[in-house]
Amino acid sequence: MPAEPGAVNSPSAKRLTVLSGPSGVGKSTVVDAIRRDHPDVWLSVSATTRPPRPGEREGVQYHFVSDEEFDRLIAEDELLEWAEFAGNRYGTPRAPVSERIAAGVPVLLEIELQGARQVRDSMPEALHVFLAPPSWEELVRRLTGRGTEPDEVIQRRLEAARTELAAEKEFDTTLVNTSVRDVCDELLALIRAPKV
Repeated sequence: MPAEPGAVNSPSAKRLTVLSGPSGVGKSTVVDAIRRDHPDVWLSVSATTRPPRPGEREGVQYHFVSDEEFDRLIAEDELLEWAEFAGNRYGTPRAPVSERIAAGVPVLLEIELQGARQVRDSMPEALHVFLAPPSWEELVRRLTGRGTEPDEVIQRRLEAARTELAAEKEFDTTLVNTSVRDVCDELLALIRAPKV
């Protein structure tokens, strides 16, 4: 979709920012804080085949879809990226992201490593931000302290987290989640920085 003249390519134009990191690092908490306090940043809502967790609402945290609907989205190339993680599939609807980027709106995607790699391949101009835990021990504490998932799911998440942490070097920059407020401020500065 063509951009308005000067909207996306000007030095002050906003860009697509991809936020990724291991499960349990606090990505959703950071995104929720930005959604609440900074409505000028558009947050893409992913589709997922996993059931809602307590307190999650359709169209807010995720679009909750069936396996059949997810298959259709893939088949019709309606996803910018998608990945399977901990036995469920997650994907970013393509059209809303493209429309907002074309309009010069700052767009934030919160996605897993596999999806972030797909976005890098298809949209190399995106800024990729890795959210890291203060330590491995803290990440384990956060994952085991949720109390919302069975032990085998937690073990899969811990195994995946080791792989995800090793991929940190693939990202443009890293933010360490010691304070949600500090991470939000740092992330917003990156989102709003002039596009190089």
